[in-house]
Amino acid sequence: MITKTIFYLAILLAPHLLFAQKSDKALQKKIELALAGFNGDVGIYVKNLKNGKMAAVNADIIFPTASIVKVPIMIGVMDKIEKGELTYDQELIYKDSLLYEGEDILGSFKEGEKIRLNKVMMLMLTMSDNTASLWLQSLAGTGIEINKKMEELGMKSTRVNSRTPNRESDWRKYGWGQTTPREMATLLEMILNNQVISPAASTRMARNLGRNFWDDVALSEIPPYEKVLSKNGAVNASRSEVLLVTGKESQYVYCITTKNIKDESWEYNNEAWVLQRNIAMILWKHFEPKSKWTKPAGGEKFN
Repeated sequence: MITKTIFYLAILLAPHLLFAQKSDKALQKKIELALAGFNGDVGIYVKNLKNGKMAAVNADIIFPTASIVKVPIMIGVMDKIEKGELTYDQELIYKDSLLYEGEDILGSFKEGEKIRLNKVMMLMLTMSDNTASLWLQSLAGTGIEINKKMEELGMKSTRVNSRTPNRESDWRKYGWGQTTPREMATLLEMILNNQVISPAASTRMARNLGRNFWDDVALSEIPPYEKVLSKNGAVNASRSEVLLVTGKESQYVYCITTKNIKDESWEYNNEAWVLQRNIAMILWKHFEPKSKWTKPAGGEKFN
């Protein structure tokens, strides 16, 4: 009886013991200190891709994606391309009915103008163009097909909600999409390791994620000559980012997500954006302690 009790306790404690063994305790303390006092809910998951050590806070809690949902949309489109249902450079014809009101580049097109799918993909990922993103979401088979792909990849919480049948309640709660810090960071790690759709598709997606126009938050704390795959998202009460960084001595991936934030301003010093910059700086200095790079004062606000 005692032996069985010990056996079952071992099973129950195994995940916690595994995390303890792989936990970067020094980094965990730095992160917890940085998150203290934040006016809102925040989650973060960090993984050192060299040795597997991690740090995490609320890593498995569901958060809104905002524009980070464009990573699953990208995967959905690439899956259609792999299956031969779309081609990466095929010509598309823009229609006024596709317009999503805002400052999007694609939304300035006229009815009947032509554009290739790969350029629409660029607009979605680089510029975070919402008109392009919703068009690609439709081409991917809508949230129904994208969510099936997320399930296949082992993502239990990462889902597209907007314009997706039977997800109306999730849309009201989380908006366009939802994820957890661990899952979104894991998606980027899987892309890096050629584990999403195919090696060729993963390589293409990795290249596309390395061209982020919106570089004044976390990216501003990382030297511009280092390779970073990233996507960020922001709505009034939620600001989040996912990054995979390759430095001279390190390689790490992380996702920081927020919701219910008190500061809903769109100024540079928004509390969530300040936190994201601070976390990016902490991580860079932790993983690249020999780096002599210093961010120029006001460099990311140059005008």
